[in-house]
Amino acid sequence: MRDKKRSKILYVLYITCLLIFFYLPIVVMMVFSFNSSKSLTSMTGFSLRWYGRLISDGNIMRAVYVSLTIAIFATIISVILGTITAIGLSKNRRIIKDTVLNINNLPIMNPDIVTAIGLMILFSSVMMQKGYLTMLLAHIAFCTPYVITSVYPKVRQLDPSLADAAMDLGATPVEALVKVIIPMLRDGIYAGVLLAFTMSFDDFVISYFVTGNGVENISITVYNMTKRTNPTINALSTIVILVIAILLIVSKLLPAMLKATMKKIMAVALVLLVGFTTFAGIKSNGRTLRVFIPGEYIDPSLVERFEKEHDCDVILETFDSNESMYTKLMSGSEYDILVPSDYMIERLIKEDQLVPIDWDKISNKDKIDPANMGYAFDPDNTYSVPYFVGSVGILYDTNVVAEEDLSEGWELLRNPKYAGNIYMYDSERDSFMIALKSLGYSMNTTDKDEITEAYNWLIDQREKMDVVYVGDDVMDNMISGNKAIAVVYSGDGAYIMAENDNLEYFEPEEGTNEWCDAMVITKSCVDTDLAEEFMDYMLEYDVVYQNSLFVGYTTPITEVREDFKVDEYDGISAYTPNFGAPNNEIFGYQEEDIRAFYSDLWTKVKAY
Repeated sequence: MRDKKRSKILYVLYITCLLIFFYLPIVVMMVFSFNSSKSLTSMTGFSLRWYGRLISDGNIMRAVYVSLTIAIFATIISVILGTITAIGLSKNRRIIKDTVLNINNLPIMNPDIVTAIGLMILFSSVMMQKGYLTMLLAHIAFCTPYVITSVYPKVRQLDPSLADAAMDLGATPVEALVKVIIPMLRDGIYAGVLLAFTMSFDDFVISYFVTGNGVENISITVYNMTKRTNPTINALSTIVILVIAILLIVSKLLPAMLKATMKKIMAVALVLLVGFTTFAGIKSNGRTLRVFIPGEYIDPSLVERFEKEHDCDVILETFDSNESMYTKLMSGSEYDILVPSDYMIERLIKEDQLVPIDWDKISNKDKIDPANMGYAFDPDNTYSVPYFVGSVGILYDTNVVAEEDLSEGWELLRNPKYAGNIYMYDSERDSFMIALKSLGYSMNTTDKDEITEAYNWLIDQREKMDVVYVGDDVMDNMISGNKAIAVVYSGDGAYIMAENDNLEYFEPEEGTNEWCDAMVITKSCVDTDLAEEFMDYMLEYDVVYQNSLFVGYTTPITEVREDFKVDEYDGISAYTPNFGAPNNEIFGYQEEDIRAFYSDLWTKVKAY
């Protein structure tokens, strides 16, 4: 008896620990959705501010609309297609069944990224404009195989003579299907409905590559929001979790609820169709500007203001990296304005993807700091208008890091005194930049011996210093004081310093990456006059001030930058990097062989 009781206790403890492991992060996230501060890890008080911001954010509301309608349409269509296919397979020869089922397994087993690229190329090759329809078709394509997999086993369990018996009793073929066969398959169909809806509502990778025209679902919107510390994510996630919980409860009652007639189901579909045709992302003004920009890199209210002032529509689409932007551009997606980084601009110039800017139409050009013009990637600014600028430096806790140790420059990141207390930014080029600069080399070197030496520097650092490579989560971690040193972009450093008074920022004398993100016009631009009006608008004082306040990065507009030093970022050194320092460089374009060499070594660094 004691052994049985002990086993039961251990079993209960095991289940309890398992539930805590699975659900504690969700509970923590829901609690922090009511946090009064921006921090994602430090609770400072109760507030509904993030729910208020969520409701007032039109982009998020449109994303919710897109996710729900896409998921419902994709579920209805894929369930119909999958059920018909499963029933049809049961009437075919074995070789046809096996062939179709094996083909059906391919999209299930295929990595999402492969499916996404394939669909993106397909839509581009048939000249289909990417947007709501392409996303819906893609979701139907990857949901249908799951429905077939759910329904087909139930079809195999049916008596083959059921349909014949129903028709012998006077039923038409359609009546035999609807009143006899489908009710017998309902468990498989319900499973297919839930699976298809979940897969569609949850999808990110495929949606990201097949959408366009400013259409984004929740997954894409949330992913873009993670590029900056945005507690609205917690509020949105909490609501999504609550909705899913309600749906799970409803799903238990689904068999009884779905006894409704097909007419009612069609009525619901019709209502959704009307909603689809009035989708807020579809606009009708005569002039349209298509802008492709990094996520969380522009205040949406400024876009709305430009639309009103110039009587036009701005289709704003976001990307997560320069590389994914380039992939979509090369796949046939067309945009008027891009906001890429320096090295990518150089690549686009070399590949003749951009058109020169008529600087006579940029009335605010004299407001740009000369130090942020004439970079090596575009020496005469023929193709680019600076948007945000900055550097890479070291953020450190003044209570932990000794002032005299700063003289070590980048070697501070290998000082044994700070082992286990360092965040490195998870960036291939910036990490190699640090090592190359520390060794006295150019960060744009193509000498493989120098690159290998930098690789050994990074390996030595990983071995001795126990560094942690992080992304944008470095901001909240440093605000919370989880480590004493971090490699950060200056804009992120300014944001962090504004939240934590113990931190300071410096750029080593060996030099650093001085970067510039700029606006450029593509060769596919339909209305260059409107594009240049937008560029000029984004250089206006009040627009720049509001946008810098929203994003937090350093502006190239001198007057705004000086005012920010006094107002928003008083005493925060990271907001005003040392532009034009003698050893600073800007990333240049890499040829394919060098890019592959760096990439291979970086993979080894991360896997060490």
